[in-house]
This record gives sequence, structure tokens and C-alpha cells, in this order.
Amino acid sequence: MSAAIMPASDGPADTGAGGPLRRLPPVLGLAAMYLPVYWAAAGSIWQTDDHAHGPIILLVAAWLVWDRRRALAALPAGSDGRLGWPLFVLGLLAYLAGRAVDSSVLAFGSQPLVMAGVLLLMRGRAAARLLWFPLFYLVFATPLPSLLVDAATGPLKQWISVIAENLLYAAGYPIARSGVVLSIGQYQMLVADACSGLHSMFSLAALGTLFMFLVQRPGWLHNALMAAAILPVAFAANIVRVMILMLVTYHFGDEAGQGFLHGAAGIVLMLTALAAFFGLDALLWAARSRARHPPAT
Repeated sequence: MSAAIMPASDGPADTGAGGPLRRLPPVLGLAAMYLPVYWAAAGSIWQTDDHAHGPIILLVAAWLVWDRRRALAALPAGSDGRLGWPLFVLGLLAYLAGRAVDSSVLAFGSQPLVMAGVLLLMRGRAAARLLWFPLFYLVFATPLPSLLVDAATGPLKQWISVIAENLLYAAGYPIARSGVVLSIGQYQMLVADACSGLHSMFSLAALGTLFMFLVQRPGWLHNALMAAAILPVAFAANIVRVMILMLVTYHFGDEAGQGFLHGAAGIVLMLTALAAFFGLDALLWAARSRARHPPAT
């Protein structure tokens, strides 16, 4: 069955002297397209906390491709124009539109399409299957569309405010809420857009999917549960972050809450989310092992 999906033009492995030379024009073309995009991002969106992970995503994707370079070179030569050309043309149109209107979303979002199209045209479906994850991972380098951010930020801030208020009130703290403004003691704290957790969810999704790909746990249920847990874990971690800031402000004053500890709370958020995510993975793996090998009675 697997031979049926291989390109008809498959031949010997692309290991001859002409192989690197044939790959040079597409590599130069991709560099000419995207290096200016990266340069512009380095002076703009990559300077912000919300998108500072962009260069890391690109480096991780590049490392994943480099790690599979020998397996890629050993694949039989092939080409798939039926799928490659539509992907390449669609990605190219998105890239040109993004450059024309100065949209980072379109410019970065075109990467997986353009690169998948080039890979299919140059090496065929076997190469695309080998490098599917690095190509998919480029999605996380794409800034979230402003329409999505605007639509999700308000409800997320409201839910975080309500849950944080209820938890702290249950713990006995003098807290009240008006919309997304939390009052604790004589202090007030606005749950700002940055506290909505939307971008932290996106960052954790990038870390979580990378972890799942590298670990390669067997079983669809394990991986489905891990994938489904990414956003709830990030949301819960952001609630913990807001509560920590409220407690620091209440016990040590407004200056402490808005100073160094405010920035450090972002690190606490990510560490809390990663600890919960890794803990869930260990719990599911232990449950699976126990189910397969029950203790002797």
C-alpha cells in the first residue's frame, strides 16, 4: 500500500554531485524572500514580549531539518507537481500580499506553504512526509491575527478575573471585582490585555507540540489528551500568574507587584504550565504502563 502514494518519477537517491547544485537556486530564492522579512521582524515584532519567541521557532525548525539531512539525502529523487504547485502558488500569493500591505501575519504565514511546495516539487512526497513537522512548526513563528487577538482577549480577561477573584475570596482575602479590575485590600489591579494569556497559550502550544514530537509517545489517546490539555494548562497557569501578582501586591505593596516580580511572574507562568504539562505526560504514561502490566496479586 505504501508504494501507491510514492511519486511515479522516483529514482535513485539524490546523492550525486549535481544534487546540492540543483538545490542551490531554491535555497537562494527562499533566502531572498524571507531574509528581508526576518530583518524587518528583528526591528519590530520580535522586540516585543508577545512575539519574542519567533527567532527561536525558526532556529528549532532549522535544527529539525538539519537533524534529518542524511535521511533526506537518502530518499529517492522525485517530484509531485500536482500538490506542490498549488501549495507553492498559494503561499507565494500570501507572501506577495503580505509584503504589499506590510502584514507580518501573511508574510510569515506563507512560509509553510511556500516551503512545502518547494520541497514537493524538488523531492516529492517522501521528503514532505519526512519533514512535515518542521514545516508545520513554522506556523508558530506567525504572529496571531489582530482580529483573533481582539476577539479572544476580552473574554479571556473576564474569565481570569472571575476565577482569580473566587479563588482568593475562598482563601479568605478581602477581594472584590469590577469588570476586569480586581481590588484587594487598598490596592487595585487591572487585568490588562497582556494578562489575557492568549500569547502564552500560543507559546506553550509551540513547546507542547515540540515535546510531543520529540518524545514520540505511542498511542493516539495519549497524544490526543496531551494536545487537548495544552490550552487549558496555559489558561490555568495564567490564572496562577495573576493570583501571584495580587498576593505580592497585597503583602508587599504596589511597588513590589509592579516591579521586578511583575516580569518574573511571566517566568513563573511558563514554568508552572510546563510542569503541569510534563506532569500530565508522566501520569498518562504511568497509567498506560500500569494498564499494560498490572501488578501481580
